[in-house]
Amino acid sequence: MRFTIFLSCLLVLACNNPKKTVMEKDIHSYGNPADIAVKHIALDLNVDFEKKQLVGKAALTVENKTGATELMLDSRGLQVQKVTLGKDEKETTYSFDKEQEFFGSAFHIKVDAKTDLVTVYYSTSPGAEALQWLSPAQTAGGKHPFLFTQSQAILARTWVPCQDGPGNRITYSARIKVPPELLALMSAENPTAKNSTGIYEFNMPQAVPSYLLALAVGDIQFKSLGKRSGVYAELSLLDRSVYELDDTEKMIDAAEKLYGPYRWGRYDLIVLPPSFPFGGMENPRLTFATPTILAGDRSLVSLVAHELAHSWSGNLVTNATWNDFWLNEGFTTYFERRISESLYGRAFSEMEAVLALQELNHSLDEFGRDSADTKLALNLAGRNPDDGVSDIAYEKGYSFIRLMEETFGREKWDNFLRTYFDKHAFQTMTTKGFLEYLRAELIKGDKVIEEKLKIDTWVYNPGLPDNCPKPQSDAFSKVDVQITAWSKNTPAEKLDTKGWVTQQWIHFLRNLPKTLTVAQMKDLDKALHFTKSGNSEIQCEWLQTSIVNRYAEAYPALEKFLTTVGRRKFLKPLYQKLAESPEGMALANKIYAKARPGYHSVSTGTIDGILKFSALSGQK
Repeated sequence: MRFTIFLSCLLVLACNNPKKTVMEKDIHSYGNPADIAVKHIALDLNVDFEKKQLVGKAALTVENKTGATELMLDSRGLQVQKVTLGKDEKETTYSFDKEQEFFGSAFHIKVDAKTDLVTVYYSTSPGAEALQWLSPAQTAGGKHPFLFTQSQAILARTWVPCQDGPGNRITYSARIKVPPELLALMSAENPTAKNSTGIYEFNMPQAVPSYLLALAVGDIQFKSLGKRSGVYAELSLLDRSVYELDDTEKMIDAAEKLYGPYRWGRYDLIVLPPSFPFGGMENPRLTFATPTILAGDRSLVSLVAHELAHSWSGNLVTNATWNDFWLNEGFTTYFERRISESLYGRAFSEMEAVLALQELNHSLDEFGRDSADTKLALNLAGRNPDDGVSDIAYEKGYSFIRLMEETFGREKWDNFLRTYFDKHAFQTMTTKGFLEYLRAELIKGDKVIEEKLKIDTWVYNPGLPDNCPKPQSDAFSKVDVQITAWSKNTPAEKLDTKGWVTQQWIHFLRNLPKTLTVAQMKDLDKALHFTKSGNSEIQCEWLQTSIVNRYAEAYPALEKFLTTVGRRKFLKPLYQKLAESPEGMALANKIYAKARPGYHSVSTGTIDGILKFSALSGQK
């Protein structure tokens, strides 16, 4: 009895101690952090553009919790020269298991119970999937090469030997040597100008998961946006970027008012070359952003609100495994729209929500509404965790969080969410753990509320529950009037579109009749200039419509778009539309053969599957 009471007390203390977290077994990592954990990584790397390699060493400070005699790391394509232990660098033995698709190899290193430092001397493979090496011709300046990394989800292991799972957090430092005409930046404390040596030193004092390790090297310059934010970009993009991102400081202020202090020091952004495969990547202190947000009217900066929101949901409180990915993205999408509402009004954020719900329903139809991949809690065993990156995590997750707000009221929900971020800061969270916390702190045994929310249906069942919130937009009602008028033969030049923003144009294009004649396409294009649009979101929607209706006049613009933009969000639907017909498939393969070398591996992994394209043969 005394033992039972003592054990119960220990459990209570553990639950109330925010620093105590249970290490969830990560099915996508070979690492053994529950036994011996990497706590700090000190990188010393030379960036070799000629060989397309990083060469140097990684010194891993480890905590041996159980007296383990083996440190296990993740590695994929790394070429290891030697491994040493301790400050005196005594060489030790190591081995690799057979490399597996997506996951790479288990990297075994012999240690002893007293080992606290392991140094790996290595170089990366020229084909390392996290690293994109761009020739001068692939940059805006055209004079110097460029390098950037993309570590999420499990690509950090292709450029750093590490325990590559979101459940283990590390601090890191780095010494990076680059050609003197280039600037190096990391997801860390950064310089704002080049130096003559080409050697840059970095420090990241807050502990982060490995997927937030990031490096960018190029002919980059910096301009301040305010007291704690700024933007890096190639010179020809810098002024456009500064204009587009001018509201960043306001976004930080709005976010802090909602859910507490920003804990990462500075919030800077880098606008990358167009091959970057995502809209943005929330690397702490330095968000990586696509140039496709540079619309000229600040209409696409909700992406910045999203990446900033990750500074709380994701970077601060992190999904324990990639099966819990919705905890990162659903919360962040909700937070993003709250920031947008604070700055631009409810009408703007509701337009975003309506469009997103349309996209979610499209994704549900594409997956199949009974598909296990439409659950929030995923099972990605044996699969690339990148398969979990879909509208399900983002928009089904958002709808579930919005349901909480609508059920409990905004004030009560905001108080809950702020406390959640504070209590679990710099920790991981599982789906099960969050639901237990939600029930304990907010539902508190209320059976009526529990039945109304249908929590388990939302999280563990496929599809979309019937209590899904339904955002409404009066701004779209005005667009619908003009769609009806045009459908009844009002010429496009006579439509009342004055003052429309990007979101209204997208709604217009998505809700046109499914089948249009060439004459109708020409009428729209002549009056509204869609083919020549400089707005990537609008142009992508129009190009899809052009493919479906075989509007050949847009095909040169389609080819230009697909060969100059690498963002997977745009590439995927365009190639899918092309693949629906034999003529389209032929055009897709012709364009892809030219465009593929300029895409990141994240994008080619998706498009190869759509077109059944062989990278070896260069054809279907």
